[in-house]
Amino acid sequence: MPQPIATSATSPQELVKTQHDFFKLGYTRDVDYRLRRLQDLRRAIEEQQDQLLRALQVDLGKPPFEAVLAELEFCLLEIDHALKHLRSWTKPRSVGLPVTLWPGRAKVQREPLGVVLIMGAWNYPVQLTLGPLVGAIAAGNCAVIKPSEVAPQSSRAIADLIRRAFDPMYVAVAEGGIQVSQALLEEPFDHIFYTGGPTVAKVVMAYAAQRLTPVTLELGGKNPCILDRSADFPIAARRIVWGKFFNAGQSCLAPDYVLVPRDREAEFLALAQAAITDFFGPTPSLSPDFARIANDYHLERLLRLIPGSGQVVIGGDADPLQRYLAPTLLAAVQWSDPVMQEEIFGPILPVLAYDHLDGAIAQINARPHPLACYVFASDRTISRAIGRETTSGSLCVNDLLVQATVPDLPFGGVGASGMGRYHGRAGFELFSYQRSHLWRSAKPEFPMRYPPYDDNKLSWLSRLRS
Repeated sequence: MPQPIATSATSPQELVKTQHDFFKLGYTRDVDYRLRRLQDLRRAIEEQQDQLLRALQVDLGKPPFEAVLAELEFCLLEIDHALKHLRSWTKPRSVGLPVTLWPGRAKVQREPLGVVLIMGAWNYPVQLTLGPLVGAIAAGNCAVIKPSEVAPQSSRAIADLIRRAFDPMYVAVAEGGIQVSQALLEEPFDHIFYTGGPTVAKVVMAYAAQRLTPVTLELGGKNPCILDRSADFPIAARRIVWGKFFNAGQSCLAPDYVLVPRDREAEFLALAQAAITDFFGPTPSLSPDFARIANDYHLERLLRLIPGSGQVVIGGDADPLQRYLAPTLLAAVQWSDPVMQEEIFGPILPVLAYDHLDGAIAQINARPHPLACYVFASDRTISRAIGRETTSGSLCVNDLLVQATVPDLPFGGVGASGMGRYHGRAGFELFSYQRSHLWRSAKPEFPMRYPPYDDNKLSWLSRLRS
């Protein structure tokens, strides 16, 4: 096998060309090579754990427990799953042939795409860059990672980790802002994986369209959470508060709003308020377990959503110097209120009352398809009915967020909440393609297929079809 090429690429154009050249050498097609590189990534995450945790604390005020659980352990779980199953994922699948092609053989083989671009997000900087990278490596690709500049310390820590673990001709990091992103999007990637919001997603798609580059978009939306009368309200309230205010609400899977039977709204509000106090104390700003907003822009955006949106039950106060917004619970919210006009992506939980479940479902269906739909119900006929009558990237009953921790559950949106699936085998398949292989013997020959055609050959064809 040829020797690896040396690289001193300094521009996106040179970097991508170098990776294309390296991919052509064929190293990444070898399954053992991929397994070794996944082990390198795992080792690098473990060795750089302290640096990553410090960066996440500076950028987002992430509590160590949340950072380890949702960032580091998530990536390690993905790697371990790929290490365990990669050989079976890469095995070719034999398919049958019609009798007219006997003797012969046919198979479907998963092949790598080539050089891929992974554009991460700021809310889970480690998970949303290294998580997709696991699938890209497992599928046999080279990759360029673009971490979000909104989390600068995390971006720097990820870049340091990747540079320690990999040669840039195989996996590289490009740090910077919009100009760097635009320069990368102008390059000939074989796939673009983007996590973020719909505005930038449209820009990514526009660039990709110029080269007909396939894209995966992991977006978000206003994820509904429906409480049925049959739900265990005390447990539901605690789980909803945990899922909503994990990472200060800056999660694409967080419940955006809660729908509660009108005659039980006060009960839920009391339980949720008690859970907030139980989790974060009477003064959440002093709690070491509550994260911070990413930057001033997002804090100001969130604060604009509160006035005119129902009534503040608890929270609503902020400290711009700390980028702190208290866990906020809103009651008597209407569908026309400001907080219901966009994805919240922060620690504000609107509660809307409904009179009939059909009406609540109709309101959900009147809006773009969300990334997740949450249902709390002990009556399985209710949860099944909501599943049948709604559309979302995932459906989770009696819990929140945890569906993303199952490697065998493909993760992604539908419609406005995204396109494409990853995690586990789905990530391997996302970054590869199905190549059809057919082999036939030179003999026997079937002269009936060759011109000149006549009535006898047409009759033969008709008999074959019947």
